[in-house]
Amino acid sequence: MTGQDAVATFAPLRPRLVRIAYRMLGSVADAEDVVQEAFLRWLDVDRAAVKEPGAFLRQVVTRLCLDHLKSARVRRETYVGPWLPEPVVESTEDAVEDVTLPLMLALERLSPLERAAFLLHDVFGVPFEEIAETVGREPAACRQLASRARSHVRAARPRYDVSKEQGLAIASAFFAASRSGDMVALRQLLADDVAVYADGGGKTTAPRHPVIGIAEALRLHASLTTIYAATMSHLLRYGFVNGLPGFVSIEQGDTLQTTALAIADGRITAVYVTRNPDKLRHLGGHALH
Repeated sequence: MTGQDAVATFAPLRPRLVRIAYRMLGSVADAEDVVQEAFLRWLDVDRAAVKEPGAFLRQVVTRLCLDHLKSARVRRETYVGPWLPEPVVESTEDAVEDVTLPLMLALERLSPLERAAFLLHDVFGVPFEEIAETVGREPAACRQLASRARSHVRAARPRYDVSKEQGLAIASAFFAASRSGDMVALRQLLADDVAVYADGGGKTTAPRHPVIGIAEALRLHASLTTIYAATMSHLLRYGFVNGLPGFVSIEQGDTLQTTALAIADGRITAVYVTRNPDKLRHLGGHALH
């Protein structure tokens, strides 16, 4: 197989490999790096001896992700404020709800092997025999890993409480109420136990701890009213942020921000705001469309 043939085989597999790596790592940039490294290894391997390129490359990507997670855990322990995965923003037509933002946060509490077994089997449909070969465990052990992970993340699985259209309508109402300072309208949108998570990573202003409960959430947004009045928010687009309805905006004149909303029974149960510029670079011009 020539280099050109290697590229032709790899190209259609790449989007799925990136999805696996992103869901493993929570970082678009790191996922792209891992998949690029897998491609370089694909060029060096005896490709004629590889019966199933897709399975081979899934194994390479998963192993690279497992190696990466070991160092990532150390970095997370010193992260400033709440940690959120890098946001992926999609349109209504493109939105994928297999792994939403709450589920990605739940995956963070799993061991790397539990995370790999759960994602590969439950999300991507990879048989346990292949997972066992990938991680160096018996199939039965991999079933146990996935089962343990499943019990931990069950509450974070998508519940599809609202349609995509309803979700975007609630996102629009939230943007209007929060930016205009209409606390009455905002109160009607929020669940009593709403939680607000803001990831600034120490690079931009953001609460260092989650804001829990409707009283605290309203107090936070009331304090932001003067900022919104002085520097009007610029809405770039509505869409789905890691599978949740939300929007992309520019705040305080030059700060790119994504906001994602978890919704249950028609009320917002969680607000996830990403402001860390390091996590938004990959959006680039795509945020404008």
